[in-house]
Amino acid sequence: MKIKLYSIVAAALLMASCEKPTLEAEAPVFDVNTEKATYKVGETIKFMIIGGQTQNISFYSGELLKDYSSRTGRVIDVVGAGANLTFSSSVQLGAQADQVSLLASTDFAGDYSSLAKVKAATWVNITSRFKLGTSATLLTSGTVNISDLLLAGKPIYFAFRYNTKSQAISGVNRQWFIQSFTVNSLKLLNNTLALTIADQASAGFRIVDDLKDKAPALSSVTATRLTLQGNTYLTAGLPQFNPANPIFDSKNGIYNPQDPAYQPSAVYKPFVAFDPASPFNDPVNEHWAISKAISIDKVDLGPDWSLAIKGLTNPVLPEYRYSYPVAGTFKAVFVASNGNIDKTSEVTKEITLTITP
Repeated sequence: MKIKLYSIVAAALLMASCEKPTLEAEAPVFDVNTEKATYKVGETIKFMIIGGQTQNISFYSGELLKDYSSRTGRVIDVVGAGANLTFSSSVQLGAQADQVSLLASTDFAGDYSSLAKVKAATWVNITSRFKLGTSATLLTSGTVNISDLLLAGKPIYFAFRYNTKSQAISGVNRQWFIQSFTVNSLKLLNNTLALTIADQASAGFRIVDDLKDKAPALSSVTATRLTLQGNTYLTAGLPQFNPANPIFDSKNGIYNPQDPAYQPSAVYKPFVAFDPASPFNDPVNEHWAISKAISIDKVDLGPDWSLAIKGLTNPVLPEYRYSYPVAGTFKAVFVASNGNIDKTSEVTKEITLTITP
């Protein structure tokens, strides 16, 4: 029993000796003053910084999007304000006409698992409101008011529908590019700045293609572009149906990691002969590119950001100069901080300034 007790005590002492004490960060010694409280637009303000025991100093001018009070986030209520939609498009290759249309829905359930689920919703065709590209040069659709489509408290979805007709009859399908997709609220922040509800990246388009396993569309989505194109028209003359094609040789160097010709993306597939009777050689089909649910009641601008004016590698900062480009009353806030691996200590100093024309 004594041996066991001794072991427990020894272990406790060892653990205690290994514990690292928390290092408290020394609070910044810091203050800021100005020569006066009122300045003119464009006049240089000298902020005099008192105390040098600071590792970092950041500055919020109090201007729009530079406000300390919105440092954790800025969400703007735009309920009932309405919205505009704009995008750019271009088209190239092929010959088929009237392949792309734009639709909107406020009752789509968000189920992208099949085209049947998508089409079960009510979609309004709004293609005629916009200009669509007619060549490989991007054409702006125009800025179109879509307020009539919006319902308070309900998100809206947008979809680009692509129809593929028989390519043997109507010619090879075309390739469309959709870029700069933007939904802006009609409400302006401070009556000057546009409030973007959704853009090309945040719209989150997804391709829904019922024939993705049999005759997959060539459409794709990136953060900057939506590419729309139908399936490949399969004919006996394509290289994939030529048994002499080197890709059907399992000993081809592109499949061998030890060969200089190796291609990491190359995956060996055995030869499959062309089937002239397959309904998937030239199907009449459609696929959709559908956005995520787009909320039209609020716009989240994220946090207002400060300007870093001093860091660890900078010397003591005795003053900071700044001028305001517009008139108004602003709360300039300086945040000084010291920190270590365990703790950070901050001190803020606020100065209210009146800027006259």
